[in-house]
Amino acid sequence: MKIITPIKQVPETSNVKMDEETGTMKRDGVESIINPLDLYAIESALQIVEEYGGEVIAVTMGPPSAEKALKEAIAMGCDDGILLSGKEFAGADTWSTSYSLSECIKDIGDYDLIFCGLQATDGDTAQVGPGIASFLDIPLATYVSKIDEIHLAKDTTYTDPDENYITVERLLENGYEKIKMPMPALITVVKEISFPRLPTLSGKRKARDKKISPVNSENIPMKKEYLGLNGSPTRVVNIDRPKVTRGGKLIDASDETKYESAIDELFEYMKENDLL
Repeated sequence: MKIITPIKQVPETSNVKMDEETGTMKRDGVESIINPLDLYAIESALQIVEEYGGEVIAVTMGPPSAEKALKEAIAMGCDDGILLSGKEFAGADTWSTSYSLSECIKDIGDYDLIFCGLQATDGDTAQVGPGIASFLDIPLATYVSKIDEIHLAKDTTYTDPDENYITVERLLENGYEKIKMPMPALITVVKEISFPRLPTLSGKRKARDKKISPVNSENIPMKKEYLGLNGSPTRVVNIDRPKVTRGGKLIDASDETKYESAIDELFEYMKENDLL
C-alpha cells in the first residue's frame, strides 16, 4: 500500500504579517513548523502501513527551507519526502496549490490513499485537500475521525470498488457519518483520529541521511499558467486592520470609602445612556 501525505510548513508564531502589495503572507524571518493538523494525517498513514504494509511518502510545496518539514516527517516514520519548490510556485492560492500538488502526486503514481490535515493554521481554508481530490478525480471524505475498515483485494488495479475500499467515520455537527469509498481516495482528518508520535532516534538518523532533491515544473509536466501568483484566481484586493472603537472608564471601588462615589458614577452613566 502506498500512502501520500501532503504537508505544509506554517509560521510557528501567531504574529503573521501580510504583504499589502501582493496580498500574500510574509514568511521570511519567521520560524516555521509542520502544520499541526498534518501531524495527525502522518500518524494515521503510518498506523495503516504498520498494519497492512507499504510506504508513506510526504509531499510539500514551498521554498528550499521546507525540506526541514519533510525531514521531520521522515523522522516520524515516513519512508520518503518530495519537495516541490521553485519560483514559479510563489504566491500560489489554494486552487493553484491544489493543482501543483495533484500534478506531483500524479507523477508519483500508483497510490492507494492520500491523507491530509483538515486545514492549515496559517490560512484555515480547508480547501487544498478537496482541491487535490478534485484535480485527481478521486473520492473524498473530509472531517474523518476514524478509519473503520480497509479492504484490499489481491488485484489492486481498483477495477472493482466492492473489492478495494475504505470505510471511515466523519465528524459532523450533530454526530457521525459512516461512509464507504472505493480506492484510491483522499481523506482529510481531524484531531480525534490519532495522537501523533514523536520522532525516534533512528528516525532522526534516517532523516539526516536522506537526500531530498527539489523538483519543479521542469521535472514534472504542468500548465505554467496555473502556477504561482499569476495562476491564482483568488485575489486579495484590500487588507484592513481591526480597530478598537470602544473605550471604557475604570471606576475605583477598591475600599469602603469609595463605594458611594463609585455607585453614584455608575447610576449617572446609566441615566445618560438611557439604561434606567
